[in-house]
Amino acid sequence: MNRTTIRRNAQLVLNVLGNNKEWTFPDLRSATGLTDRDLCMAIGWLANDGDVCFGNNHEECSLSSGINVFIG
Repeated sequence: MNRTTIRRNAQLVLNVLGNNKEWTFPDLRSATGLTDRDLCMAIGWLANDGDVCFGNNHEECSLSSGINVFIG
């Protein structure tokens, strides 16, 4: 695994998260088709950049886009 692959996977995850929905890990894994290992690295990349938010959805960790756009 190299940085380019992790960054590409992170972009894939961010694109899925872009619909303003909260995702559980299994749902996000299904939607992206990434392995657990690749998904974890991609989430770590996004968390380091501040692009992902973590929540609690029915006793399970959930993720959503950390990018907030305000027009006003």
